[in-house]
Amino acid sequence: MSRIRHAAHQNKHMLMKTGSYYLVHICVAAMVAYAVTGNFWASLTLSLLEPTVQAVAFFFHEKAWDRRAQKSAAAVRSGPNAALAPQAG
Repeated sequence: MSRIRHAAHQNKHMLMKTGSYYLVHICVAAMVAYAVTGNFWASLTLSLLEPTVQAVAFFFHEKAWDRRAQKSAAAVRSGPNAALAPQAG
């Protein structure tokens, strides 16, 4: 449980962003599903299922982009000639 708590604390901003995205997505999905089906229960089911899957995907999508940005920043910090530097050994 402490690993989950630590991960949640470490990713607090991203989880809050994911949560707000989730709520907006549910509202939009419910309106679209109701407009297409005309059925309240079908629109409710679709609006809860699809955004839930999307929210999980969004979280991992953001994590991947953050990792990519960190690698890019590290490459810039190391400079273009870092690979040519003599290795200690």
